[in-house]
Amino acid sequence: MATDTIEPEVVLYDLACIEGERFSPVVWRIRLMLNYKQIPYRTIFVEFPDIEPTLKALDIPSTLGEKKYSVPAIHHLPSNKYIMDSDAISKLLESTYPKPSIQLSSDLGTKIEAHGRAFLGPVLSITVPPREIDHLSPRAAEFFRRTREARWGRTLESLIEGDNEEQAWAAAHEGLKEQDKLIKTHRAEGPFVLGAKPSYTDFFTVGVMESTRMVHEKSFRRHMKEVEGTQAIYAACLPWMVKRD
Repeated sequence: MATDTIEPEVVLYDLACIEGERFSPVVWRIRLMLNYKQIPYRTIFVEFPDIEPTLKALDIPSTLGEKKYSVPAIHHLPSNKYIMDSDAISKLLESTYPKPSIQLSSDLGTKIEAHGRAFLGPVLSITVPPREIDHLSPRAAEFFRRTREARWGRTLESLIEGDNEEQAWAAAHEGLKEQDKLIKTHRAEGPFVLGAKPSYTDFFTVGVMESTRMVHEKSFRRHMKEVEGTQAIYAACLPWMVKRD
C-alpha cells in the first residue's frame, strides 16, 4: 500500500497487545477509516497502565467523563492537533480527507449500532474479558484484572462459569435477529449497511467483529451465525484490515 512509503500525516495511538495483535474495537473503527481513505499513518502502541499518563502528557482534552483517557487518540501532524475519542476523530478525518467519503451517520446506522450495544454488548462483556488477559503483557494483564475485578466486584473467570455464556447468547437472540434484518435493508444494492459504499456503521460493526475474532474465535463465529448479514460486511472490509501498524 502506498501509505507505507510516504511520510505519515497521522499518528494513531492504539492498545498494545502481544504478538502484534490488534483487538481494540474502537481503534479498529479509526484504523479502517484511515486505510479506506489511504491516509498515511503510523501507530504508537500503549499498554493499559500507560494510556492515561501517555495521553495526559500530550495535553489531550478528556471528554470521556469518569473514563478520562482512552484509545483511540491521534496526532494530526499537518494541523498539530491531538484528538481523543473515535467519534471526534472520525469527524476530523472526514472533514480533512473528504475523498473517498464515509457517511458518518444515518437513521439506519444509528439503529444498527444501538442494537449492537443493547444486545451484543452484554454478551461480549461476558465472553471477552476473561480471555482478553491472555493477549496482554503480564504487566498490562495484572492492571486489567485488578481494575476490572474491582469495578465489577467479581473475578474475570466467574463471568464464564457454568452456562453463563449460553444464557447471554440466548437472551440476545431476538435482538440480534432484529439487527440482522436492519443490516440487510440495502443488501440488494451491495454488501454494506447503506448498499454499495461503506459507512461508519460498517466500520463500527467490523471493529467489534475483528476485536472478538482476535480474542475468542468461537464468539466471533457465533456472532456471524446469529447476525448473518455481518458476514458480507466483514468480507468486504478485509482489504482495509491489511495494514495494522
